[in-house]
Amino acid sequence: MSAAGLGAWLDQRLGLEAARRFAAHKTVPLHRHTVWYYLGGMTLFFFVIQVGSGILLMLYYRPSAGEAFESIQFLMTSVPFGWLLRSIHSWSANLMVGAAFVHLFSTFFLKAYRPPRELTWITGVLLLFLILGFGFSGYLLPWNKLAFFATKVGTDIAGSVPLVGHFLLRFLRGGDLVTGGTLSRFYGWHVAILPAAVTLLLGLHLYLVQRLGMSVPPGFDQQSSARTPLPFFPDFALRDAFGWLVALALLAALAAYLPWELGEKADPFAPAFANIRPEWYFVFMFQTLKYVPGGFFLGIELEAWAILAFMAAGAVLLLMPFLDSDPSKRWRSIGFTVAGSLALLYIVALTAIGYQSTWPLWASLGILALVRLVAWVTAPPSGER
Repeated sequence: MSAAGLGAWLDQRLGLEAARRFAAHKTVPLHRHTVWYYLGGMTLFFFVIQVGSGILLMLYYRPSAGEAFESIQFLMTSVPFGWLLRSIHSWSANLMVGAAFVHLFSTFFLKAYRPPRELTWITGVLLLFLILGFGFSGYLLPWNKLAFFATKVGTDIAGSVPLVGHFLLRFLRGGDLVTGGTLSRFYGWHVAILPAAVTLLLGLHLYLVQRLGMSVPPGFDQQSSARTPLPFFPDFALRDAFGWLVALALLAALAAYLPWELGEKADPFAPAFANIRPEWYFVFMFQTLKYVPGGFFLGIELEAWAILAFMAAGAVLLLMPFLDSDPSKRWRSIGFTVAGSLALLYIVALTAIGYQSTWPLWASLGILALVRLVAWVTAPPSGER
């Protein structure tokens, strides 16, 4: 069968011609903030790497307290390039979380959640929550000392939630203590439940993005309409692919020159690490709880109030399309922008303080990035000054 015949055969069964017509007419708004549109595809790229490398790791990993550490040790020492595979999986997970956070804040400041894109925003925020769940569940799987005690601290924090804390703790651990049963439970979430949920939400999110298109920030509508839109294929797609190649080069360099360490095997009877902290994307919450004094307010521990505050912030983030849906209420919109800026500054500052040795550098870079981002978003287009 010739190439043309094969194409006709596939088109008759898959409707490829309709997809080609859609791709030929799809465009991307062109304005000063178009660069932020590439972050969603960057997050997706790292997720694909996570899936591929995770499947390969599953061929060697054994999810039990007696064999998990040894199976990874065997992978890193005896399997050709096994150390590189694990390092790629670990580094791509961190880069995926970082890209997801930047994507979230960029869409927040660009007001991309406004009608009719409410569901696009909601599915995106839920995807971020699930990505954080990936990080939390995957952290324990090597069954080393750091992961064991960090998971113990993290589940203890969940256990402090009023009314449902004890249920959450037992639900996460599979009992009252962090044991091999906890490891098996986290493995099930990491390789089955969370991937299934992410796949469904990601499919819906991508459909909504294709259905509704890219949003244009308020105040930039005239500037965008005055410029010729960027064709999605091949112009935007090629730029996206170039960004993926740069990300792949960065990932390869990190994985090869800074390989992910395994550490020592977990010992439930050993004393906890000094200055233990979770992964960097949870450090700001962990550092906040360290500053909360002991005591009670209205019969509830102050630490529990802090946890409830984080949960409330997550709910506000999820419901943002309904809280800031009217462009005419400018002061409300400015208030949410300021609140988001302060939240970003708080996250950067507390994370930097958590890594005390480098906190001045990270705080300075974070503040500069924050000021630049807010200036870009709030400044009017050049034609309207």
